[in-house]
Amino acid sequence: MTQSESPTASRPDLPPRPLRWLFLDLNSYFASVEQQLQPGLRGRPVIVAPIGSDTTVAIAASIEAKRFGIKTGTPVWEAQRLCRNVIVTPARHRRYVEFHDAIVAEIWRHIPVTRVCSIDEVACRLLDNENDRAAAVALARRIKAGIRQRIGACLTSSVGIAPNRLLAKLASDLQKPDGLVVFEDRDLPHALFGLKLTEIAGIGAKMERRLARDGVNDIAQYCARRPRDAGFAWGGTDGDRLWYQLHGVDLPEKATQSRTVGHSHVLSPSTRGDEPARLTARRLALKAASRLRRKGYRARLLVLHAKFEDDKSGWRASIRLPETQDSFVVLARLDALFPRLRAAAAARPGGFRLRMIGVTLAEIAPVAGDQGSLFAHLAPEDPLARETRGLALSEAMDRINQRFGRNAVSVGPLNGGRIDRIGSKIAFGRIPELDEFHE
Repeated sequence: MTQSESPTASRPDLPPRPLRWLFLDLNSYFASVEQQLQPGLRGRPVIVAPIGSDTTVAIAASIEAKRFGIKTGTPVWEAQRLCRNVIVTPARHRRYVEFHDAIVAEIWRHIPVTRVCSIDEVACRLLDNENDRAAAVALARRIKAGIRQRIGACLTSSVGIAPNRLLAKLASDLQKPDGLVVFEDRDLPHALFGLKLTEIAGIGAKMERRLARDGVNDIAQYCARRPRDAGFAWGGTDGDRLWYQLHGVDLPEKATQSRTVGHSHVLSPSTRGDEPARLTARRLALKAASRLRRKGYRARLLVLHAKFEDDKSGWRASIRLPETQDSFVVLARLDALFPRLRAAAAARPGGFRLRMIGVTLAEIAPVAGDQGSLFAHLAPEDPLARETRGLALSEAMDRINQRFGRNAVSVGPLNGGRIDRIGSKIAFGRIPELDEFHE
């Protein structure tokens, strides 16, 4: 994509901006995996949805389904109205992770993977011998062909190449499916002027309104400002970062750190009462605690959150934890927190009818320089020894479930009551490790 550069009066001298990033975005990923696994679905409109009623939503739509206006988040009933022949297939998250791992391994055959951005997005930094336009384009085509040949013909991808990762991501979105777009320094920033502000990561409806109040209604107006003035309109620290990125400057990445570990679950209509929701919350807490141990973290806060059938805003409450990774401590605090949810439900006209429930472990910190407990050899009934024994039992449960499968051993009560099947699911921006399918 090359056009004559439109000068920006306020543009300062900028450093050299060679092509530095290749961003690969797999097209309609979940649906494409299903079409690869099920040949009868190829070339047909398909949506992937959780197992449940028609009130669930599509978590992915095939390229063919998108032509009917179906997209992620479209309710199943609406998708069936938009396309009478649409096929609904249940999600198989473990298979999507397996395909993801195979695709990342294939990309590594051609270039090191710098960052896995999501289940269907990968960013690679180009070296000096890879960053002229012809070499970068040839590399992108080899990667795309390698995925189709070695992983599956249904797995197409769109690739963006640009001086920084933000622009490479924007370029990858411009041609779908199976696209390849290059932004060179001479294309910037005017090649972006046709895009909406909200197409830039980090600009949602709230930020769009803030920029509009400052007289910025599109990317051209933002880029026409001096960096400092653009940063003032953006607000916050480092507000001018976006200005430099839109002009192609490859700024150092900001360090990020995991701060929470949690899981949520949309309840089926038959399991939205008090006891099924409580048992589901316990199962989610056990899953979160197991993942916390595997990551080598402790948590100091437990958050229980939920959404009632007639309320979109949601409910949440929290309780302090001793710095722990022990499942039994987490469950005890959850049991102390659950009466607050009951009280909130009792005050509602609809009573205890939950649509979603979730458990999050927050204020997490890595376990570093851990020492054995001073209380490990006390009598089993001694309260000081309880957490030592609880953590040892929690870790033993992890090992058993890893070897024999999820729920080979769990924590009660096992006194009846219906509970949904809870497995690992892929959230935007987080890819479950295969170990999570045993938890």
